[in-house]
Formats: sequence, structure tokens, C-alpha cells
Amino acid sequence: MRVVHDFIAESLRRREIDNSLRSLRTESGLIDFCSNDYLGFARSAELKELFKHELEKYPGYQLGASGSRLITGNSQFSESLEARISQYHHAEASLLFNSGYDANVGFFSCIPQRSDTIICDEYIHASIIDGVRLSHATRFVFRHNDLTSLEEKLRASRGRIFIAVESVYSMDGDEAPLKGICDLAEKFGAAVIVDEAHAVGVFGDRGRGITDQLGLNDRVFARIVTFGKALGVHGAAVLGSAELRTYLINFSRSFIYTTAAPFLNHLGVKVAYDFLNAHDHQSELYKRIDHFHLHIRKDPGLIPSRSGIQALLVPGNSRVRDMALLIQKCGFDVRPILSPTVPAGSERLRICLHNHNAMAEIASLCEIINSNL
Repeated sequence: MRVVHDFIAESLRRREIDNSLRSLRTESGLIDFCSNDYLGFARSAELKELFKHELEKYPGYQLGASGSRLITGNSQFSESLEARISQYHHAEASLLFNSGYDANVGFFSCIPQRSDTIICDEYIHASIIDGVRLSHATRFVFRHNDLTSLEEKLRASRGRIFIAVESVYSMDGDEAPLKGICDLAEKFGAAVIVDEAHAVGVFGDRGRGITDQLGLNDRVFARIVTFGKALGVHGAAVLGSAELRTYLINFSRSFIYTTAAPFLNHLGVKVAYDFLNAHDHQSELYKRIDHFHLHIRKDPGLIPSRSGIQALLVPGNSRVRDMALLIQKCGFDVRPILSPTVPAGSERLRICLHNHNAMAEIASLCEIINSNL
């Protein structure tokens, strides 16, 4: 046992030396420029009232699901919600998962097999990497958003080929060249999987995502949509064919071997989609993104992005941490993104813009950054 304790202590010591040791924080009272609540749904008083009104229709609801969906955790409400999500995103079918992490791990660990190849963008989310590892398929990585690099990997691939990308990348806020990726996929007979976590609610008609916006739904094998970002609730769904849904129910371990999300969680997802469809929330966010770009100093460190994610490169864990602390002392909750979360030398301030950010708050934040970088 002592050997294990020594390993833990040494691992934490190395993180401290690298200025990369993480810790949990409670509410700071600072102005939010770091959460993924792009549309402000998580704190919306109107959405809370809609939820309470909807809840009154179900006086006999259970607090917990009390089992997996294959045992006691399924309900007519869950299946009707999946039908609603499928219809909303113009997909044949969908399957609910308890989180975006569960959805990605569950999908990628059970469909690609040992003799197959998965090609991932180098900036793909950790949950997809973890799922790929569990699949035992060969994994290739192509340079970020580089179609030439992707084609090189496709030519070297064997077995069934899967291409995994995000429509909007969580660290930079930039977008995948989805049309070019689909063209290459069709040339080589590959299946494209798009994680739309940071695009749902933000891009496309009524927030349906970039794949739908570009008219690529029929050219993509599966989409993963998550509810914990712009929709302000929790959970995720895999969108695809009815056959894919049945396959996941039978082979996806993160679906089969976990207690289903409770009714209250699924009701929150339903109300969030209703709220998303009822109003134009996106234009308000776009105004704030434009306002940020108007006031921030144009600098090589600013990564181009049309999304609510705006990233400023501040290389070095110590330097970016110091900059974030200075901003926090001024009342704004901006967090540093440290290596190894991003490659060493590409540490950055990740600034998230939201509908609940006042224009004056955005301008003040930009002034602080401009004066200290």
C-alpha cells in the first residue's frame, strides 16, 4: 500500500512543480465568463417557471429511475423525448445517455472493432479518445482541421474506417470543415461521427447544430448532441438511424450498465428544447460575440471563432494563471486552460460569452485584457 501512496504523492508533486495541479472551486460570485451556459438557460428565471409549470402535469413522478433502462428505468416519457429530439434534429432516431462523456465512450467503444481504424482530429475531446481506446481499433490522428492530413490517414487505414470530429472545438471555438470531411469520407468509404456539444443551441436553425445547418445530416453516420452546454440541463443523445439505436441498446456498455437518468432530468431536457424552439436566443449571443470582437485588441494570440468560445493564447502555465488571477480580482470569472489539457506552449485564457453577460461587462473585460497582455 505504501508504494501506491508514494506514487500518488509523487504524481501530485509533479503537477505542483508544473503549475498544473487542479482543484475544485465553489461559486465565486464573479461575473461568469467561463461556463458553457452560452444561452443563459441554466440561470433563466423564465425557463425555471416553464419547468415548474410542466412538472405540475406529472404529480406522480418518481425521484429516481431505480434501474437501467433495460430493467426498470425506461418510460414512455423517455421514449417520447427521444422521438422529440430526433424530430428536432432531423434524425431518424436518437438514444439518450446520462452525459456527453457516457455517449462518446459508449458509442466509440462498441461500434469500431479491433480490425477497424478510427481517425480523430488531434484536438478531439478526451471522452472520444477514451472510447476509442476501449474499442481496441487502430487510432490515427490528423492535424487539426487539415484535410490533406486527413486524406493521408485515410489512405493508410484498414478495415472499416471512422472519422471523429467536433463541429465546434471546445478549447479554440473554431469549426471543423465538415463538407470537406464528408467529401473525403465518401471517397474512402468512411463513416463520419460529429460531436455537436458546443454547436447545439448556438448554430443552425433554432440551434440544431452545424451538421444540420450545412445540410449534411444524411452524409454523417452519427451525431452526438449534449444538453449540458447551451441547453443548460444535463445528458446527451446519439442521433442516427433506428438500426444504430438498437445496436447501442444492445452493445453500448455505458448505456446498458448504468442507472437511467431520473424523470426530472429528462423533463428538464424536454422543457429546454421547448424553450429553445420558442425564441430566437442565438441572435442575442451573436450580438455579444460581435461586441467582444469590436473591443478586444486584435492580437496574434486571439484564435478566430464565431462561437461563444473565445480563446487568447498566453503561453506558459504560470503566465496564464497569473493573468487569469488578475482578471478574477477585477470581478470577472475567466479561467486559464493549462497544459496538459492543451499542449505545452498553447496555454490560453478561455473566455465564454453568454446571453446573461451585459455589453458593458464584455467591454470592461476586454479593457482589462488589452491593458495587461
